[in-house]
Amino acid sequence: MTTHRIRVGIDVGGTFTDAVAVDATTLHLLGQVKVPTSHHHEDGVAHGIVEALDRLLEQTGHTPEDVTFLAHGTTQATNALLEGDVATVGLIGIGTGPGATLTRRLAAFRKLELTPGKRLPLAYAHVADPDDAPAVSAALDEVVREGAEVVVASQPFSVDRPEGEEAVAAAARERGLPTTAAHDITSLYGLHKRTRTAVVNAAILPRMLATADLVDASITKAGVSAPLMVMRCDGGVMSLDEMRRRPLLTVLSGPAAGVAGALMQERISEGLFLETGGTSTDISVVRRGKVAVRHATMLGRTSYLSALDVRTVGVGGGSMVRIGGGKVVGVGPRSAHIAGLPYACFASAEDLRDAKVTTVRPMADDPADYAVLDAAGGRFAITMTCAANALGRVPEGDFAHCDQEVARAALAPLADALGTDVATAATKLLDAGTDQVRSVVESMMRDYRLEKDTAVLVGGGGGAASVTPHLAKVTGQEGRIARHNEVISPIGVALALIREQVERIIPGAGQEQILAVRAEAEAAVIAQGAAADGVEVEVTVDPQTSTVRAVATGATELRTQDRAHRADEAERLRAAATSLRTDPASVRVLAGTPAHTVYGTEVRRRFRADRHPVRVVDADGVVRLHAPDARVETTTVGRAPEVLAGLVKEATSYGDGGVRAPALRLLLGSRIADLSGVLDPDPLLALARGELRSRSADEPVVAVVEVRS
Repeated sequence: MTTHRIRVGIDVGGTFTDAVAVDATTLHLLGQVKVPTSHHHEDGVAHGIVEALDRLLEQTGHTPEDVTFLAHGTTQATNALLEGDVATVGLIGIGTGPGATLTRRLAAFRKLELTPGKRLPLAYAHVADPDDAPAVSAALDEVVREGAEVVVASQPFSVDRPEGEEAVAAAARERGLPTTAAHDITSLYGLHKRTRTAVVNAAILPRMLATADLVDASITKAGVSAPLMVMRCDGGVMSLDEMRRRPLLTVLSGPAAGVAGALMQERISEGLFLETGGTSTDISVVRRGKVAVRHATMLGRTSYLSALDVRTVGVGGGSMVRIGGGKVVGVGPRSAHIAGLPYACFASAEDLRDAKVTTVRPMADDPADYAVLDAAGGRFAITMTCAANALGRVPEGDFAHCDQEVARAALAPLADALGTDVATAATKLLDAGTDQVRSVVESMMRDYRLEKDTAVLVGGGGGAASVTPHLAKVTGQEGRIARHNEVISPIGVALALIREQVERIIPGAGQEQILAVRAEAEAAVIAQGAAADGVEVEVTVDPQTSTVRAVATGATELRTQDRAHRADEAERLRAAATSLRTDPASVRVLAGTPAHTVYGTEVRRRFRADRHPVRVVDADGVVRLHAPDARVETTTVGRAPEVLAGLVKEATSYGDGGVRAPALRLLLGSRIADLSGVLDPDPLLALARGELRSRSADEPVVAVVEVRS
């Protein structure tokens, strides 16, 4: 079943703006367009967004009224920081006594380097009493005289007592100045880091506000009534109003769009996503169905910005091969795009006539060992994409596919120079390139404790075929190229869920405080348009830092997918057995709900207790949860509080490190409620009761319980 309702994702890149239309019911790709990014138009990037939308609707035969969801990702905030194109910030420090000493030190932020030789433009003024209106006015006058276009108010302990920052912010807004209060950016302690994060947010605020207004007006003028959403750096989307308040959340959102597409379209539950362009590969982790997020480093310092943990390697589809002494000595970091050379494999056979290998220095500071072909048709770069095509690794219809015989002809002169055959030369080239990617992949797998047997490698981006298939072959891991890999980023934007994260530092947090943080995150995504019935909230409590974190996600509408394919019992069993690395005959069905089936097996060990690994497989045959050793119990909503209390009590461990409740996950309806982030039994059970609230007493519940080591 399909409908006229569509979800539109638009990815605004540095050169091109890509847009896709996805059926709102089946989530199938309906159309895609590419237009030049309109940096220099009087309406800025908004013009390109509307142009892409118009072409997309025309291509797919839809009207603006059919758009039920519209979101865009943008590199504008990232580029502003990279290029140093920011507003002058007026920082108002608040405090007396020791507090004044702390805030006056914040004036040193004017030494932060944006780009080589360019520092953050910042004016500082101090206010002892934020309720002293004349003093606040004088401080604002002072920073405005120094060129301030936006104001930040910061006071020690404003997380607990925000009134002072709010008073200064209100006075600034009365003057028409865009304003950021430090406590609005994060609720975590740490005056220096909190203020630095707020200052960077403020520096890009005026520019982002202007763009937001233009895009909003343009979309409304185009006839789209669906609310406009913006991609966040942690893989979700936020409302335009929320972006106006915290534009910093769009920094580093480019890679987040791609992994969001892989997560939603490819249904990865455990693995790595490698988004490969022409010059580089961004690598990110999906663990237990969620993207890996950490506090980002900006301007050389850690911040309180929670962003995708993405690591970039300077190897892409256009990376050029380097040779010396009759062997391949490296690949990249120079790419054909930067060198201004065409790929040899995309030339014609006639263009490659009489080709000979020579080495060049593509840019003035490069070593002179980059191999190129001088042929009848001119000079060509020998790239990772050329090698992948020569080995037949690029599927038919892929963005980077070419005639394999032409690719082999492009590699033949290199093979002669290396004294080997074409297949070996191509393999050596790919080995040199993917070795750099492999070391980062292995490091991330160690960092996130991914098991090689279950971690799948998924490639996205136009250059995916040049890296992921070969990497999978040499590592022995399962690997594949994402469907529609060349537009995986706008697909991720179109499919992304509204997301909000709330963090609080609460020493000795009790269940009421933890539930309050959870409720705040849930309310925030609902306020931005998420359907209340579909909101999921993951709560973690870090006893070392006393940080309570709640991450809420939800869709703007309840998305009930009517997929053409549903895996039958045999397919689901095969998927579980493959993931468990065992014969299907030794796999048992342990439990199930209408949306999920729980499979398990037994691993016998001579000198240690037997393990009981578990896999949860959804109706599409996708493994959604890996548990290396777990107990599975089926009950009902009515009986669950009593049953869960017994399970948690039995599986809670006590030791020198304190109390450690088990990792608990509940299968409820179509959801997997992950409660594994809470170590204290009482708050854990309180959160479980919250998940059961408003459900019928006879509804089945499956508990998956892992004892923590």
